[in-house]
Amino acid sequence: MKKLIFIFLGCVLISCGKEEKEVFSLHGDAFGTTYSIQYYSNKLIDAERGIDSVIHAVNKSVSTYMPNSDISKINQGDSTVVVDSIFKQVFRISETVYTNSQGYFDPTIGVLRNAYGFGDTKPLKKMDSITLDSLMQYVGFRKVSLLKDGRVAKTHPEIYFDFNAVAKGYGIDCLGRYLESQGITDYLIELGGEVLAKGSNLLKHKPWIVGIENVDSNLSNRSYEATIQLENRAMASSGNYRKFRIDSLTGKKYVHTLNPLTGSADQSDVTSATVVAATCGEADAYATALMALGLEKSKLLLKETAGIEAYLTFMDSMHKPQVYMTENFRKLLVDSLGTNGK
Repeated sequence: MKKLIFIFLGCVLISCGKEEKEVFSLHGDAFGTTYSIQYYSNKLIDAERGIDSVIHAVNKSVSTYMPNSDISKINQGDSTVVVDSIFKQVFRISETVYTNSQGYFDPTIGVLRNAYGFGDTKPLKKMDSITLDSLMQYVGFRKVSLLKDGRVAKTHPEIYFDFNAVAKGYGIDCLGRYLESQGITDYLIELGGEVLAKGSNLLKHKPWIVGIENVDSNLSNRSYEATIQLENRAMASSGNYRKFRIDSLTGKKYVHTLNPLTGSADQSDVTSATVVAATCGEADAYATALMALGLEKSKLLLKETAGIEAYLTFMDSMHKPQVYMTENFRKLLVDSLGTNGK
């Protein structure tokens, strides 16, 4: 991991002059992307060491890009690995979202991701119905289980776990728990576009304000189509506007959000999904599920699932971009005057 940058920003006076809290900012690299953390504290903590430790622990458990991680060993067929609490929690979040989405979120799609060229191997040269059928026998969360002794059982050794649609969000939750263990109650963590906000922005005496990125936003100059206020909530987004591949031979477009039930890599009518939830792990997983479900099935899931709010962009029958959001998400919106939509 690259060197962590630590910046002291200033101080604010809170609690009627009884306590001074300083505001600090951290920037660094983690989970294949960058992060920034802003927090308020009345003491100096060894944040660099603590954050490095959390990132290392998450990577060692569930990073498919580390050949010696627990998940990589399991994917390679090692049935003797006893997983840690990180793997167990990511597995349980995945199981819940798998069940609530009726299988549209499934972290056993690793063989499909690799076959389509979105994993850590080169794509297959040919993806026909016969090839797809042969791969689908290795997909299905009901084909794996977490044993009481901490080992993972798979009906086929070829089953390949890919927790990338939940592990980053869960890693952010772990960073938040680390800050809280240091007595920090007011902080904002942003990592790769996902956000965890606790307490409030003491400097502005307001909840934390975060942006929802435009579907066609440029990576070097990001733009936002809406802003919301977050207080003790997390937000994660998923979209196929950057993560897709064009087959050089057929010209067919494959998107990274796959349909675990059919094995298809075709775009649903939902073009992006932004989810607000109690934890970033949940928000991360549900955002991916909504992308695969499509608009109408997403509406049903959102209606039936407590504590999950969403902002979806989609293409209507005339192929025109539209927006759908839950009522409680609408209440989080902040207008140009800085007031929310309540």
